[in-house]
Amino acid sequence: MYRLILLSLLFSVFSCKNKDTKISEENIITNHLPELFALMQGSFDSEIQSQVDSTYFNISLHMYPIWKDKGNFLYVEQALSSKQDKPYRQRIYEVSQLNDSLYSSAIYTIENDSLWIGKWKSPETFDTLTMDDVIKKDGCEVILKRIEPNYFKGETGNKTCESSLYGASYATSEVEIMEDKIISWDRGFDDKDEHIWGAKKGGYIFNIRD
Repeated sequence: MYRLILLSLLFSVFSCKNKDTKISEENIITNHLPELFALMQGSFDSEIQSQVDSTYFNISLHMYPIWKDKGNFLYVEQALSSKQDKPYRQRIYEVSQLNDSLYSSAIYTIENDSLWIGKWKSPETFDTLTMDDVIKKDGCEVILKRIEPNYFKGETGNKTCESSLYGASYATSEVEIMEDKIISWDRGFDDKDEHIWGAKKGGYIFNIRD
């Protein structure tokens, strides 16, 4: 009898260990945050798209990691490729994992952003920038899902991202992130859901530069 009880206890212990091991392995397999974060890094532009369709501008997009000791943060700068010294958008993105399949790219604006123009070339400069110098745009985070290896797709919530740009009421973003490009479709709408700003046909295609 004692021998059977002992064997039962040993079996239970080893079963728990095996279960814990499987859970641990599963967590490792489903953690694709490093993959997503790596795909978002680099310098991109929409030159090819602008050559094919004149309704699209040639836009430069620079995304480089900062604050490596704080998490997964990117400094993001967008400008007409011909006017990179005058960017029209400067942001900080915080990339995080929500669960086994969903990821978030939260957005922060930067106070005195003109001081940081072109600093993507030296990301260590942002060590002097603190969280007190940025403001989170609540409701504007893009929720991404991993569709397949090296391919993530997502969008903002339904009317959650407030925007007053050009008289808009809210903004939306639809994003696809791939190994060699990022497709981003940003649009603004008024309180009657009328399209106010942003590309009409589809997103901007930003190809990574060599």
